[in-house]
Amino acid sequence: MGVRVVVVDEKRLLAEALATALRLRGHRVLAAAAPGAGTAELVVARAPEVCLLGTAAPSAPGAFDPVKRIRSARPQTGVVVLGPVLCPRGIAAAFAAGASGYVRQDERIEGVERAMAKARAGEAAVAPQLLQRAFAELLHPPAEADDEAARLLRLLTPREAAVLVRVAEGEDTRLIAAGMGIATSTARTHVQRVLRKLAVTSRLEAAALAARTGLLDRAANGSLPAEE
Repeated sequence: MGVRVVVVDEKRLLAEALATALRLRGHRVLAAAAPGAGTAELVVARAPEVCLLGTAAPSAPGAFDPVKRIRSARPQTGVVVLGPVLCPRGIAAAFAAGASGYVRQDERIEGVERAMAKARAGEAAVAPQLLQRAFAELLHPPAEADDEAARLLRLLTPREAAVLVRVAEGEDTRLIAAGMGIATSTARTHVQRVLRKLAVTSRLEAAALAARTGLLDRAANGSLPAEE
């Protein structure tokens, strides 16, 4: 049985594309729109079972004000946020506002459908690892950027910090090895250690963390720890 759904995304073209895909899979799309001052009112008026709310900046102030208004006026409507995966603070903010779920923007349509079904059933629609990180953000707010950068630097050896900078610049393992004058296998080992120490699962996530905390700025200013 299809879900009655409203799709809202900052990029209207994406909203319409997702709406078309859902219609083809048997869901009843009541509206597809870009967010605006009347987003919550639109959702409340159409009375969907689920609202899919796409945002590229879940950490921005007021990003989830529509979620609060929707949940206040129509608590039976589940709101599933479609957002970037590299934003645990945004995930935490979404659930704090009353969202029923959070799905990666690059998730396959089947994953979106599973989230919709869970939200309609009143269940939390979020991957366990994302939820764990979100709760960690709520319980332990991150330190200021400078403090976080210092903490990260203490986790890494000078060589690993240099590798992280190259990862953030988009270099693959071969380029890292060539640029640092080390074997490809050694470069690969350094990258794996960096990911493990930073508690991230991908190079992209490591690069985003380094940029967000100000670690890259410190590196550019020559603030990396000295070689031992």
